[in-house]
Amino acid sequence: MATNPTDMLHVPEKDNWRDTILAGLANYIDAGSIVAGAAALALWQETYKLSNDFVGLIGAFGPNAIGAGIGALVGGWLCDHLGRKKIYQWDMLVYAAGMAMLVFAWAPWMIVTGFMIVGLAVGADIPASWSLIAEQAPDKRRGKHSGVAQVLWYLGPVVVLLMSLALTNLGGLGARIVFAHLLVIALGLTLLRSRMSESKRWTEAKEQKLERPPVSTLFKGKYLTSILGLVGMYGFWNLWAGTNGFFFPYILRTVGAATQAQSVAIQALSFAIGMASIYFVFMKYSDKVNQRTLFGLSAIIQVAGMALLGLFDLTIPVALLYVFLLQFGGGFGAQSFFQLWSAEMFPTMLRSTAQGLCFAIVRISLGVFSFFVPMLTATGFTTLAWILTGFLVVSGVIGFAWAPRNEGKSLEQLEAERQAA
Repeated sequence: MATNPTDMLHVPEKDNWRDTILAGLANYIDAGSIVAGAAALALWQETYKLSNDFVGLIGAFGPNAIGAGIGALVGGWLCDHLGRKKIYQWDMLVYAAGMAMLVFAWAPWMIVTGFMIVGLAVGADIPASWSLIAEQAPDKRRGKHSGVAQVLWYLGPVVVLLMSLALTNLGGLGARIVFAHLLVIALGLTLLRSRMSESKRWTEAKEQKLERPPVSTLFKGKYLTSILGLVGMYGFWNLWAGTNGFFFPYILRTVGAATQAQSVAIQALSFAIGMASIYFVFMKYSDKVNQRTLFGLSAIIQVAGMALLGLFDLTIPVALLYVFLLQFGGGFGAQSFFQLWSAEMFPTMLRSTAQGLCFAIVRISLGVFSFFVPMLTATGFTTLAWILTGFLVVSGVIGFAWAPRNEGKSLEQLEAERQAA
């Protein structure tokens, strides 16, 4: 495949933090929707007498798994054809429609439909937003801009948790208010994003009217290697993250955090540690130091934290160390690097398609895997701890073996290197 003339595109070395934040709020909405949905489903299960299997299906097809995966797959492909702006602006209206159904739901069918629409819209927004952030960021600060989106991903659950705690006495109405705040943000984003500019890299590529590489290009050579590396690294980490939710309630009960306020405080603290890690480590060093080394360090820290639960009795010091190591290591680990590397390893006109494909494989796999989580949790606390440690080990090994050295390089330079190889 010949080098695209857009490889010579010069991107100004100016930080556009406004557009980065507006695009990165997709992560806030994604994570916020997952946490808000989990809290609301428990209430709706009691209100509408929903079976556990029915609740499991809603969760699997919502923003946490299969729904988001399908949305990313379709949205990523459309994003490369129609532009980043068109997708990330209008998908928020689709999201708002789904969220409105959840705010005003009075029957189970509205809950199912609303969650599916929300999942599809969230998924479509991810590749559009991540591509835009990478393409408009200065070459030597691409990791720093990507980190902003990850901070917003951690912030979403904190806000939702604190709102849910404050509105606990309102029951179902409180859940609707939490959903309503996400609805308002989506409508506001639709307005604010309408004033954003399209990606200069995508616009230049479109204006050249060059033949678009076929999607089959992604399944050859270096691109296929990148997809396998990304999916393996982030996929196994995501299996850990999707199952690890079993541990928090158990840990909080065991160490004596009996009240809901204490539980929320500990969870909020854990997310705060993650945000601090993203800011002080990932955003400051991912553009400067050896990215493979940085990723490897994060993997070792998380494996050590998870292994604590398999090696020692669960005491308060062990629990606190577990929370700190998992969140601190996770801040500059698999998820942050997945966003960054998935944007860097593919050409402009296939970037969102590739990101959507990788994201879809991971989220859909998590959705399928979620049906087997009850079987895993039944194996016992210690056994499950070692299973999850294994997930982190596999993620770390794949990521470290494949990890690229992209720090400080332009997207065009990276593409030229792949072409030469």
